[in-house]
Amino acid sequence: MIPQIIVVDDDPIILKGAWNTLTGAGLKVVALKSGKALLEHTKDNPEPDLILMDISMPEMDGFEVIKELKKSDSGWKDVPVIFLTANEDEDAETKGLSLGAMDFIRKPFVASVLVLRVKHAVELVRLQRDLESMVYEKTRENENLFIHVVESLADAIDAKDNYTNGHSGRVAIYSKEIAKKYGYDEKRQEKIFMMGLLHDVGKIGVPDEVINKPGRLVDEEFARIKKHPSIGGKILGNIQEMPELAAGAKWHHERYDGKGYPQGLSGDDIPEEARIIAVADAYDAMTSNRSYRGALPQEVVRSEIEKGKGSQFDPKFADIMLKMIDEDKEYHMRDNPCDS
Repeated sequence: MIPQIIVVDDDPIILKGAWNTLTGAGLKVVALKSGKALLEHTKDNPEPDLILMDISMPEMDGFEVIKELKKSDSGWKDVPVIFLTANEDEDAETKGLSLGAMDFIRKPFVASVLVLRVKHAVELVRLQRDLESMVYEKTRENENLFIHVVESLADAIDAKDNYTNGHSGRVAIYSKEIAKKYGYDEKRQEKIFMMGLLHDVGKIGVPDEVINKPGRLVDEEFARIKKHPSIGGKILGNIQEMPELAAGAKWHHERYDGKGYPQGLSGDDIPEEARIIAVADAYDAMTSNRSYRGALPQEVVRSEIEKGKGSQFDPKFADIMLKMIDEDKEYHMRDNPCDS
């Protein structure tokens, strides 16, 4: 189905430019000149996939419009909104996000960037909705089928990275083993296994050329990589049947000392499952070939885990991983994690 985008802006030049750009990219576009026109449009028309809306408009600004949309009892309250703005006002951005906006795009926009941002946004929203529907239906039918669906999705995420095939599966297995050794019951072990499988789901929103870039990332590229936990948390956050799934995706890059991202949580404020996944993720990252280096020797991996105790990692989970490494005399765990 061709995505439908609504563009709302009182500037006819911006409106025409956005319409030409997006229709030229094969998208269906409705152009509206005001927030009031948008609210009127909602009464007799189906919801679009995405709304691009200016903030500064006469009569009703973008903030007022999004408030009205969120009050609606129709499906329009769930339509994602990206604000268009010519200002670099952090307060305005904070306010927009707090009101439920998905993102901001600066004006004047670059045509190619606008198309990419819109397509990524639509892809993320559809993935979130598909996941929510799929999980609800499949969990009711058969929990085993749900696990297979999650594994397939994890494989799809891993496929974005040419160098980390199987990464999500290995992290899931290491996380489950750490949880088992820590004393989780079988049900909690299965939950953390699924959290590990989906911990990198947010990478669906990161361009392939950034993920697969050989060599060091520039600051702007690294900033895009750092968005994947928040994206993953947003994608998984509406799966009501397993709300904990979002925790692994959103917080696996937090550090025990509070210097991680996206929120700078520290210590026990980081969900326990995310602290476990963080250790498992780091181990697999070091023991796998990456675009910028080969797998590290086992003694280097052990040293890095040891060095990260209390700073990057929760010490108790780092100690469990260190014991697993010490028991892996031949350095086989990275190739056969199921045997760990």
